Amino acid sequence: MNLNHKLDLKGLINKKNQIKKIFFYRICGTGMGAAACLLRECGYDVEGGDLNFFPPMSTYLEKTGIPLHNLADFDWDKLKEFDLIVVGNVVPRNGEDARRLEEIGTPFCSFPAVMGAFVLHDKNVVGIAGTHGKTTTTYFMSQVFKALGHDPGYFIGGVLEGENSSYLGQSPYFFIESDEYDSAYFEKISKFRSYTLNHLILTSLEFDHADIFTDIEDIKKEFHPVLEELKGVAIANSDYAAVEDLMVQFSNCHWHRYGSRSDFGPRKITQSHAGSEFEVRYENQWFQFKTNVVGEHNILNLTTCILFALSEGHEVGAVQEAVKNLEFVKRRQELRGLYQGAPVIDDFAHHPRSVDCTIAAVKTKYPDKKIKVILEPNSATARSNIFQDEFAAALLGADEVVFAKPERATTVKSAENLDYEQIALFLKQKGRSAVICDSLEGLREKINEIANEESLLLVLSNGTCLGLWKSSFVDELQ
Repeated sequence: MNLNHKLDLKGLINKKNQIKKIFFYRICGTGMGAAACLLRECGYDVEGGDLNFFPPMSTYLEKTGIPLHNLADFDWDKLKEFDLIVVGNVVPRNGEDARRLEEIGTPFCSFPAVMGAFVLHDKNVVGIAGTHGKTTTTYFMSQVFKALGHDPGYFIGGVLEGENSSYLGQSPYFFIESDEYDSAYFEKISKFRSYTLNHLILTSLEFDHADIFTDIEDIKKEFHPVLEELKGVAIANSDYAAVEDLMVQFSNCHWHRYGSRSDFGPRKITQSHAGSEFEVRYENQWFQFKTNVVGEHNILNLTTCILFALSEGHEVGAVQEAVKNLEFVKRRQELRGLYQGAPVIDDFAHHPRSVDCTIAAVKTKYPDKKIKVILEPNSATARSNIFQDEFAAALLGADEVVFAKPERATTVKSAENLDYEQIALFLKQKGRSAVICDSLEGLREKINEIANEESLLLVLSNGTCLGLWKSSFVDELQ
C-alpha cells in the first residue's frame, strides 16, 4: 500500500488552512453524507461521488446542492483538482479503488478525522456512543437543548424530517453520534477516537460488528484512549457488564450512572399509547418526567439527555418541559403509512436486543394490533449465527414473523450463516407463524396475505429489506 498521502487527525489540523476543496468518495453513506454537509456549512467547496444513489440519503444530498458524480464513469484525473479526498469506510483495503486513490497523489483521510480536525476541534463535543440507541439519543439531545434555549450543533447518522442530518450550530455544544465501527481501511480505529470528545454518553455496550471485532474486550479497548483524556462528564448505562468494567477501570472519570436496575433510575415507568411517565434521580433527589416517547429503551435514551442537561446546570422545571414532545429520526419507529388497512412501521433494528425492544415499544403504542414482524438480518453480524438463539428469543414478542433472507452470506470469518429454518421451527413450536422469503416477489405476496386492519406490519432492517423500500410498495402506502 502507498499511504504517503494519508492524513490523520493531527496532520489535518496542521494543514487546515491549506485545504479548500474537498471530495467525498462514496458520499452516500449516512455518516459521509452528513459530514459532507457540515464541511460545506463550514465554507469548504465540497463535491462527492458514489456508485449507487438511493433514498433517503440521495434525496437529502440533492437538496443540499452538493455536486454529485457517478463513480461508474468518473474521470479519476478530476480528483487531482481537489485539496483533500475523504474516503468512506465501504472502500475495501485490497480493492482497485484503494489502489487508485493512493496513487492519484491527492491527500486523503477518513471522515471522522476530517470531522475532528475541521468541525469539532473548537466545540464542546458530547459523544453519544454504545451498541444501541446512538442515533435516537443524539437527536433527542439536540431537541432537548434547543428547547432549553441553545442552538447546538449535531451530527446524526440518519435522516430527519424537515431538517438536515448535520448542523454546525451557534452555541458551543455539539452532539455527535459516536460509532464504534472502524473509520476507514487505512485507519482501523473507532470513529469516536477522532472526535476530540469533551463528554461521553455510553448508552450500552455488548458484542457486535463481528466482522471487525473479535470479542467485547476488543470493543472496550477502543474507549480507553477517550476515557484517559475525558475532561467532562461520562453518563453510562450500568445495566451492561462491559460498561461497569469501564467505570471501574476509569474510576477517576466524572461518572453519572443510570439504568433499569440502577439506584438512579429511570424507575416507576408507566406507559400507554399516548406516552410515558418516569422518575430519575439526580443529586440524591427524585424528579418526575413526562414524555410522548414510549418504549423502555427510549426512556433509557432520554434519561441520558436529562442527566446531561442537569449536570450542565439547567433547572429541573426547564428540563421537564424540554422532554415532553420529541420526534424520532426516520426509520426509527417511523409510521410510513397504511397498507391494506395495516399500519406499516419502519425501524432500523438489526440486533436482537433492538428487535426485542422495538417490538415491545410498538406493542405499547398499538395494543390492539397483531404485530407482524418482517425482519431482514442485513449486517454482517446479523447474517451470521452469532446471535442465533438471541434472535429466536427476541422474536417471541411478535404474533407472526416473516424473514426477508438476504442473498449475501455473512462476512464474519469465525461464524456460519444465520439458520433461518431453525429459528422458524423454534417459533412455530412456540405457537408463532414464521416463514422465510428470499425474493422481493415472495415477500410482497406474503405481505399481501398478512396485512389487514387487525394487524401492524413492523419492518426491521438497516437496508432496503430485499428492495421493499425501493419498490412500488412505497407508492401504495396510504
